[in-house]
Amino acid sequence: MSASLAARSWQPSSMFGGRWQRRTLLFAFAAYCVWSIGDLAIDHARVMRGFGRAADMLARMWPPDFSRWELLGRGMLESVQMAIASSVIGAVFCVPIALCAARNLAPAPVYVAARALIVVGRTFHEVIVAILFVKLFGFGAVAGMLTLAFSSAVFLAKMIAEDIENVRPGPVEAMRATGARFGQVVVFGIVPQVVVRALGVFIYRIDANLRHSTVIGIVGAGGIGQTLAASFTRYDYDFSAAILLCIAALVALGEWFSDHVRRRLR
Repeated sequence: MSASLAARSWQPSSMFGGRWQRRTLLFAFAAYCVWSIGDLAIDHARVMRGFGRAADMLARMWPPDFSRWELLGRGMLESVQMAIASSVIGAVFCVPIALCAARNLAPAPVYVAARALIVVGRTFHEVIVAILFVKLFGFGAVAGMLTLAFSSAVFLAKMIAEDIENVRPGPVEAMRATGARFGQVVVFGIVPQVVVRALGVFIYRIDANLRHSTVIGIVGAGGIGQTLAASFTRYDYDFSAAILLCIAALVALGEWFSDHVRRRLR
């Protein structure tokens, strides 16, 4: 009886230690949050004035102005083109990076260099990369496409490299034992095990690029985001509302498409 009672009452040990350690950490975290909020020096009067301006802006947004539908359509089409083109380019360039970043395929120096490239690439947000490419290539869709292609290549390389490292070693070792070359091992031993998940990740990246293309346009990297930034600059809030509604519809459509394709791939 005592053994069964002990089995029912056993609980795994906490990563934060005992009860008093957990309470101390919780108190320290709450104290840090209070100190951080107080250290921000928030101007409450300014915040309250902001609510009034927000109400005025929302009132001026209604009803949305769709009269400039040609400009709106061009911006949306440009965002879609940027998202698809950058996803394809990123998928092409991610393959060699992923192969070099897989511990079970690449020698140690190559593995470290590829992983360092992935870490550095993932350090910078798309907006920061977009600012750099806008400075290099000027305003427009080229800078946006290169930004999303760079981010896509790094993201896809990380995900595919991790999938390669998790493949079943049996087929790979069997092919190496028969004298298969590196390319044959990759094509016949690695690709069949990772292709379905890689396609799912690629579809997800297209969906993500649709959302990101609307953000990087704010810094001048093309797409509907650039049109949105210009409308806010002109205080053209009714047209801004129309753009925001179209962006929401585009993102929702991309989310539905991504979910549908991933469910079919399972």
